[in-house]
Amino acid sequence: MNDQAHLELQKQLERLNQQFAQRLHSDLAELAGLADELRRSCTADSRRQRMLALRERLHRLAGAAGTFGFDPLGERARRLEQRADRWLEAARPTTRTLEALARAIEQLARETPGKALQAAVLEPRENPDEQPPACRIYLLETDPEAGANMALTLRNFGYLVSPLRDFTALQDAVDARLPDALIVSVQQDSELERVAQLQQQLKAPLPLLVIHDHFDFASQLAAVRAGAQGFFARPLDITQLENSLERCLDRQQEPFRVLIVDDDAELAARYSLVLRNSQMQVQILAEPTRLFDTMRSFNPEVLLLDVNMPGCSGPELAQMIRLHDEWLRVTIIYLSAETDIKRQMAALLQAGDDFITKPISDNALIASVYSHAQRARSLSTALARDSLTGLLKHADIKEQLALEVQRATRSGKPASVVMLDLDHFKQVNDRFGHAAGDNVIRALANLLRQRLRRIDSLGRYGGEEFVAVLPECSALQARRIFDEIRGRFAALSFNSGDARTFSVTFSAGISETDGRTAPGILLERADQALYVAKHSGRNQVQVAQQ
Repeated sequence: MNDQAHLELQKQLERLNQQFAQRLHSDLAELAGLADELRRSCTADSRRQRMLALRERLHRLAGAAGTFGFDPLGERARRLEQRADRWLEAARPTTRTLEALARAIEQLARETPGKALQAAVLEPRENPDEQPPACRIYLLETDPEAGANMALTLRNFGYLVSPLRDFTALQDAVDARLPDALIVSVQQDSELERVAQLQQQLKAPLPLLVIHDHFDFASQLAAVRAGAQGFFARPLDITQLENSLERCLDRQQEPFRVLIVDDDAELAARYSLVLRNSQMQVQILAEPTRLFDTMRSFNPEVLLLDVNMPGCSGPELAQMIRLHDEWLRVTIIYLSAETDIKRQMAALLQAGDDFITKPISDNALIASVYSHAQRARSLSTALARDSLTGLLKHADIKEQLALEVQRATRSGKPASVVMLDLDHFKQVNDRFGHAAGDNVIRALANLLRQRLRRIDSLGRYGGEEFVAVLPECSALQARRIFDEIRGRFAALSFNSGDARTFSVTFSAGISETDGRTAPGILLERADQALYVAKHSGRNQVQVAQQ
């Protein structure tokens, strides 16, 4: 497609977006009217009919809003649609649940003004100053002081936290709006039974972290039965809790990459379609001689390999791949109509991880590839990332910096390199112990992940030093972003082993690409700016002079 055709397509898309935004005014008004009628319905039959009508409107809105770029609106409509489905499927649907749903629908219509819709069409989907959408957390804590302190700390990490004092308030809050995760603080195992019942009411259980007075087997079993993904005993280590919360809310995972090597074009296309429909990135290769070039450019995590191909068998190709250390992480799955167990085992023993017999159902193919890709991703992450923080290691962040500098040179857009260092960190280790120091390092890593974009790269450069690479971001934009992060980090409160509390600050230096300077020099400039920040009083961000 040439530039003119691409521009015309963009104009057409924008016109369609504008028309949809205008239509939303009447659609949302009608939705609110249906919600009001639902609330005033007197008979069970009329309520059901109006709920069906509402559910259909919400379904249409959920699908259309995301298509036209209104992702948050579409997501809210989808959640309301799911709640309507649960009400319709319930053996004994309650009036209270109906009232809560009607209020939530009216709130959706009321909180979506025309100007916000117009802005959603015209604004870019992602920019250097834009923070990722905050995750909504419901925090059940009967102790108001403890709840307020936890909420404050989690808000500094970038979460939207709603503290709740009792289970009834939690139930009402979930009925009104589903959160992204739950944190519940309990004293007895029996309290978790109500949490388990709440989870069972939902179409899909929510990520759950449990804080308990006890750390015994029975308490942890009760937490698991309630759907817990994290368990913490008092006194609470809030940094560890946030670390667990960040892991179970990790929804920014890149699609798995799958390479299919098969000389049957139609069959390969079928497999590709099935896997792409499951949100995987897929490439097809029919000519084995081009394998190595494709491996280098696509960097697959899973290889689906036909056993019988002209000129080269699948096991021979697999053995060639295993000659290269950089591809040892790639999972090799044979695809073949071969049913002889001895031949299958021979292929696996030569070089392979699994054997799938053709034909295979779509669901079985997806499940097999997904599980292997997940394991390959976990292994690759473990090898490439720092064990304490989960950030890229020294060599890997330098490699990522080199890649982003090349991209910036090609595109003509700026990228920024940020080097930051914790202030007086040796004193933290000396006064409070290395365990407390590790908590500080983990907290900073988590905060950086929360506040930066998915396209940004983060690495632990060494000790208490970190490096961030921000594509399509000027040094001034990066300074604003890291000044905001610096303030949030300074507001965090850490606990030592003897219940003392303390806070820590960091200093940062920033350099910007100019299309000429090598990655190593940019890193040196950022380090020099960091040196200036340290010697100018610390707890500040400095930009290197070009």
